[in-house]
Amino acid sequence: MTLAAHNRSLTASAPATVPVGLVIFALAMGGFAIGTTEFASMSLLPFFSAGLGVDEPTGGHVISIYALGVVVGAPLIAVLAARVPRRTLLIALMGVFAFGNLLSALAPSYHWMLAFRFLSGLPHGAYFGVAALVAASLSPPNRRAQSVARVMLGLTVATILGVPVASWMGQALGWRAGFAVVAALAMLTVLLVALFAPRDAVAPGASPLRELGALRRRQVWLTLATGAIGFGGLFAVYTYVASTLMEVTGVAPAVVPVVLVAFGLGLTAGTLFAGWAADRALVPATAGLLLWSALWLAAFPFAAGNIWAVSLVVFMIGSGGGLGAMLQTRLMDVADDAQTLAAALNHSAFNTANALGPWLGGLAIAAGFGWTSTGWVGAGLALGGLAIWILAVLDERRHRG
Repeated sequence: MTLAAHNRSLTASAPATVPVGLVIFALAMGGFAIGTTEFASMSLLPFFSAGLGVDEPTGGHVISIYALGVVVGAPLIAVLAARVPRRTLLIALMGVFAFGNLLSALAPSYHWMLAFRFLSGLPHGAYFGVAALVAASLSPPNRRAQSVARVMLGLTVATILGVPVASWMGQALGWRAGFAVVAALAMLTVLLVALFAPRDAVAPGASPLRELGALRRRQVWLTLATGAIGFGGLFAVYTYVASTLMEVTGVAPAVVPVVLVAFGLGLTAGTLFAGWAADRALVPATAGLLLWSALWLAAFPFAAGNIWAVSLVVFMIGSGGGLGAMLQTRLMDVADDAQTLAAALNHSAFNTANALGPWLGGLAIAAGFGWTSTGWVGAGLALGGLAIWILAVLDERRHRG
């Protein structure tokens, strides 16, 4: 069955009384829960490290192992669950995510925390990938990317609302409350998806072997590499932005969350624009966004000394996060009949970027280049992603010719 045919069958099975917007809202709520825990964990690092009796560098492994769970879980679940209906799979994934975060809130020791964060990360990529496919299947072809972007808005809005609230709860009520609220959001998602998501049938011929066919396609790998490298620039700066604001800009700790909200606003605006642009001209829009990101990342070192300038630049850097919706849509075009695996791998790629960017940024800081050097690292990664994207476009044209 072709993707278009599968989409038609999925749309036909959706309850007529449920507006598509409500389905997408239910899917986006899962993104809100995931985004809250992914970004709030960074701000809660000092608190859970102290609570678990380890120093902050050691505690940072808790964040890294969550990302590892995403990288491992996304392809594994996508392949093994090839014959599971998408609605059922979404409910199961959010259930596991809720359980993992609840266990994180109850973790008795550092090593148990590592295990529970790895478990929490496993459903992340597969959930976003399947949710994006469901959203796209309910939309006309010329609005696919916008529907995918609306699902991802859950994650971007989390950086504006969810992360500050979870961080505040973690500081006021103890770090365990920050993870408990995520578990509650995940259970709310389970309820919303069960109520509103369309009941779908498994596509004829679906199998783990067919999903693995995505790995034979060069365009899939080049698209994933674009995200793994190009998105790393954003994380290189974001991970150290709080320290840069306090050490270089000279602001009080209370100002830091305000600048992080500016990042979230930029991420939201960029995702909305990216969905619109990708539906009109996906290939040039993606190249343009990577170049845009590189320019603003390079501006970060020059702006870091002034709170107003750095707030604007952080907003603009956040807008580069629209790359996620663009590459998710691209994978739908190049994965053929291995949609689920390709869509899930997109989030493995972004979590590779989440590991690569901070690691390279940390190396630059440790080498004595200063907190602002993360901007140059980020610009280099964005340009690296652009180079891979250009290579992918040229490769596609050569094979078409």
